[in-house]
Amino acid sequence: MQIVPTYAHGIIDYLTGILLILAPFLFGFATGGPEQWVPLLLGITVILYSLLTDYEVGAVRLIPVRVHLAIDMVGGAFLLASPWLFGFADKVFWPHVLVGAASIIIPILTVRTPRPRPAGVLRGTER
Repeated sequence: MQIVPTYAHGIIDYLTGILLILAPFLFGFATGGPEQWVPLLLGITVILYSLLTDYEVGAVRLIPVRVHLAIDMVGGAFLLASPWLFGFADKVFWPHVLVGAASIIIPILTVRTPRPRPAGVLRGTER
């Protein structure tokens, strides 16, 4: 059941990226270790590939939505598993698990094609 429009998914992407960047500082796990760097780097990555995605809130619109959704799910699985992969589960794991799980579930619920562009607008030329 695909109920999340690509426009809403794009907004969620940018908010998730910002949350991932800020979470270590907001929730007290900015220790300089992998518990900080995994979400921070993933947050930057989410924002970058969202800017390049072919949906309503993409800046350049090069990456197809289906590819973007697959990247979301892989990143979510990585984030979810990262406390155990990098050995910091004894310090913090809930933020990684919750955002990771959401990053897997939301793409499953997202529509696979963005709304049509206005006539005469070419891919990657919207401003």
